[in-house]
Amino acid sequence: MVLFSEDHIQETRRRGRIEVICGSMFSGKTEELIRRMKRAKFAKQRVEIFKPAIDTRYSEEDVVSHDSHSIASTPIDSSASILLFTSEIDVVGIDEAQFFDSGLIDVCNQLANNGIRVIIAGLDMDFKGNPFGPMPQLCAIADEVSKVHAICVKCGQLASFSHRTVKNEKQVLLGETAEYEPLCRECYLHARGEDEQKV
Repeated sequence: MVLFSEDHIQETRRRGRIEVICGSMFSGKTEELIRRMKRAKFAKQRVEIFKPAIDTRYSEEDVVSHDSHSIASTPIDSSASILLFTSEIDVVGIDEAQFFDSGLIDVCNQLANNGIRVIIAGLDMDFKGNPFGPMPQLCAIADEVSKVHAICVKCGQLASFSHRTVKNEKQVLLGETAEYEPLCRECYLHARGEDEQKV
């Protein structure tokens, strides 16, 4: 008699679910998304990964993590487009979900209800520490939420905040280490206080 692990059963039985990977910048969200998608591909599942068309930092088409791991993706302008590509798919990955419209919540629910595993990665807070885009609602409807952390560049504690180091008040500002740094709560509050004094 062959006994299968719970992981194996979950990978082979088609049951829809929503998994959210959230955290600050430089916390490994995209890295974890790529890892889960590659594992699903290895299990011979049909996968498709989507990213916002505006995110061209590393590549026009691929999803690329900060440490240069990548996976082929489909750039899209609106969440509704996801439904056009997923009729024969087992696992859907969505990167930088905070940049999508609020329709993403219904899209993810629809996919999961149709038996598709949906894996979402995104920033849970913007640079002001406010909930970002559809991420709070996605966390609410998710079957599983993984909060990942960066390391605070000031003190070495776990970091949950993305501090913007350049003067720009737009909520969406695509950037890297030149524009953002991960900070713990205490260092973030201190840095925000310094920012306000500079204004």
